[in-house]
Amino acid sequence: MHAQTWISAFIIFLLLAAGFFFAGSETALTAASRARLLSLERSGSRRARVVNGLLDIREAMIGSLLIGTSIVNTAAAAMTTGVLLEIFGDVGIFYATIVISVLSIVFVEIMPKTIAINYPERFALAVAWPVRFVITVFSPLTATLSWVVRLILRIFGLRIGEHTSLLSATEELRGTVDLLHKEGSVEKTDRDMFGGLLDLQELTVGDVMVHRTTMFSVDIDEGPSQIVQAVLAAPYTRIPVWKDTPDNIVGILHAKDLLRALDAVGNDPDKLDIGDIALPAWFVPDTTPLVDQLRSFRRKKMHFAFVVDEYGSVLGIVTLEDIIEEIVGDISDEHDLVVTGVRPQADGAVNVDGSVPIRDLNRAMDWQLPDEEATTIAGLVIHEARTIPEAGQTFTFYGYRFQILRKQKNRIASLRITPVERDGAKET
Repeated sequence: MHAQTWISAFIIFLLLAAGFFFAGSETALTAASRARLLSLERSGSRRARVVNGLLDIREAMIGSLLIGTSIVNTAAAAMTTGVLLEIFGDVGIFYATIVISVLSIVFVEIMPKTIAINYPERFALAVAWPVRFVITVFSPLTATLSWVVRLILRIFGLRIGEHTSLLSATEELRGTVDLLHKEGSVEKTDRDMFGGLLDLQELTVGDVMVHRTTMFSVDIDEGPSQIVQAVLAAPYTRIPVWKDTPDNIVGILHAKDLLRALDAVGNDPDKLDIGDIALPAWFVPDTTPLVDQLRSFRRKKMHFAFVVDEYGSVLGIVTLEDIIEEIVGDISDEHDLVVTGVRPQADGAVNVDGSVPIRDLNRAMDWQLPDEEATTIAGLVIHEARTIPEAGQTFTFYGYRFQILRKQKNRIASLRITPVERDGAKET
């Protein structure tokens, strides 16, 4: 072959290498993790700062890379055709089609994009400076073509940039974590913790409080000796104190304060004044967002508050531990009582106490029962049944069969939940 042919072949090689660069850069820069790049930038990486700058002008970046890809692919095809025509004559056009197709698919499409998808951050950092140079060179052409495209789309009634994502940032984050969990990159416990953290924005203290029916408290009129015995027998360090009626909360008795006072009077309970020892009660509305309550706990340096409704009636208590458990799951210590509220059965069914929160059951069994209209499993069944069911009745909704096992007065004490293949209509 002539020297000119070799020069042309070398130029074709350079064009294919440029195509490799453009295609790989586009894939890497669109697939790279923005969070990892921001972390690298904070660590002092100049190339990461350049990449983040490119991602801020994503439209110009992609436009420049596509222009570059089109130019080098067209030039490579033209030069390959010319070389093969010179060597083989008219049949060289057929050979050129095959050769340029194979070379483009392998070296300009599959290979660079495969590498970029598997190592997006590494590839993006490697091409950061060259891509910025390409954007600078092509910026006038890119701006012109962008204007033309927007004009054509406007003719058809489409306006770029006016439509926002259908998903909020929180939903996108949750969807990303769920996808990573399905792919095996994130464990269930980590997914649940992340989901609990995002849920804090949507929950109120009424959703996580300990209801007053299960709240342990003491009557200030019982006498110091009886109160000391009750506090020692309780698995809690902070005890609500009431007078006359359980709704009339007069303070919070801290076990450490009680022990200090008891030691100060020579361990004689009868000399104690419980009213002086008790701390002032803190009341919060049941509609208080959980995030706001967490901030209030931190600001006031308190861990305990009473939840009241719009009429001022006490509904229950909320603690800092209750909020943290929404993120990390149940926290048990050596003094906690063992609560057996969820009992999986061998046949796949689950026996559940009616007072078990829906969120806790979903987390334990990896279910998706709705908790918008009710807090507990019993509340969900009553809401869907529109009545207080009797023992033995069965209802099917949301893809689960709920059988009432036991009822105490007007309260569902326990029920059996069995997953079914498809949602069915409610039946009694």
